[in-house]
Amino acid sequence: MRILIAGSSGFLGSRLVRFLHEDGHKVRRLVRREPRAGDETRWDPGRGRVDEAAITEADVVVNLAGANVGGKRWTPAYKRELHDSRIDTTATLARAIAATGGSTALLNSSAVGFYGDTGDRAIDERAPAGTGFLADLCRDWEAATAPAEAAGVRVVHLRTGLPLDSDGGLLKPLVPIFRLGAGGKLGSGDQYLPWISLPDWLAAVRFLLNRPEVAGPVNLTGPNPVTNAAFTRALARQLRRPALVPVPPLALRVALGEFADEALASQRVLPGVLTKAGFDFRYRDVTSALRWAVDHAD
Repeated sequence: MRILIAGSSGFLGSRLVRFLHEDGHKVRRLVRREPRAGDETRWDPGRGRVDEAAITEADVVVNLAGANVGGKRWTPAYKRELHDSRIDTTATLARAIAATGGSTALLNSSAVGFYGDTGDRAIDERAPAGTGFLADLCRDWEAATAPAEAAGVRVVHLRTGLPLDSDGGLLKPLVPIFRLGAGGKLGSGDQYLPWISLPDWLAAVRFLLNRPEVAGPVNLTGPNPVTNAAFTRALARQLRRPALVPVPPLALRVALGEFADEALASQRVLPGVLTKAGFDFRYRDVTSALRWAVDHAD
């Protein structure tokens, strides 16, 4: 399969490129600088420019582009960057795919932040959008694919949870803290975490590449979400360290500002579409997923 990827240099994108190459696919990467390799094509999403030939040649476009949500404090300027880095890229690709006749599918990144804080209520893709900055951002993000959908393109919204890998994402900052014995639950610890193992995230994207009947929102989360307290205990066990230092909400708000409210949100999100479509999770519980992540880092 010929796959065009935007956001190939990020945590998930770089791993997906390697995974798809190993799977035998032909991968081309969209970059914003001058190309340095034969598999790169330059684009400028800020100006709505992308090489239509690269779109036409692809069977599927996978868009993972977007600034890191937890990368900086949420100033008004950075919130604008978070928004524009997602909407500009998505709209540029959606318009280009529509203009080429709509034969190229689009797997477009989104996030479980779409649902907002759901408390202890288990939800799947049928749940409505929530409230808050991330929920509004995800709603705009997904709406930006409208030109492609109007042209009859198969569009999948990859509502990703928290991929578990010690080299990136949620675990990268946590593992060193826990190894020092300074880890602990966030706030009350009652909030649910919609985790997914990195191998299952990669396998789920591959699964969706080959399922033309699947379109619309798809939750990329593990089948058994756990509370923050349970996650903390499981991580501490894998690292053979105590988890005795809870982080109070006030300290989080001082450190993270507005992002702290999102970090403390509870999202008991289930992978309804993947399960119904027959996807087989390799890591169905958080203990086995964390064991893989910790062993993989070692």
